[in-house]
Amino acid sequence: MAIGDKATTRPERMPPAERLLDTAASLFDREGIRAVGIERLIAAAGVARASLYQNFGSKDALVVAYLERADRADRARFAREVRDLADHPRERIRAMFVLAEAGAKRRGYRGCLYINAATEFPDAHHPVRGVVLEHRRWLLDELTHALDQAGVGEPPQLAARLQLIYDGALVGAKSARAVAPIRAAAELVEELIDAALTTDS
Repeated sequence: MAIGDKATTRPERMPPAERLLDTAASLFDREGIRAVGIERLIAAAGVARASLYQNFGSKDALVVAYLERADRADRARFAREVRDLADHPRERIRAMFVLAEAGAKRRGYRGCLYINAATEFPDAHHPVRGVVLEHRRWLLDELTHALDQAGVGEPPQLAARLQLIYDGALVGAKSARAVAPIRAAAELVEELIDAALTTDS
């Protein structure tokens, strides 16, 4: 067990599956998925090797479960953030960058965990890529819906551009270890929406 692994260990009363997921979330995010072996996972989680296979079947399946749980958590955070913004589409878009800024600080500027995972699993048919694509599709759909509600012409096209800016903001924050790129990206998004609305009026 490496130094610091005990911090990832959960109370014994937690089900082994939850302890494995919590440990995987901490270690994968901090060190990368491929760098963390099965023996390290089960030791840090304080569970038997059989627990991993009984609950997930394989390390890859655990990775998928970890990403799916992260996706559910991100969607829930967004839903809470925009709970009172049903009639304020631009505020909903801004909320994505507010959450990205908070997430970057919370996770120590490690970049987008979905893009990080996709980088480690380049096979387009791997289940990990499926989870990543679903998360990105959800984000794109939220952007598209908000832009449509705001009255922008051709919302899908602009939404795709805003997603590129969002991606770049996360990479910039990881590189700079600062939230400034995310804030700059949020300002650029506002400018692009203003320009689109002016053009369409």
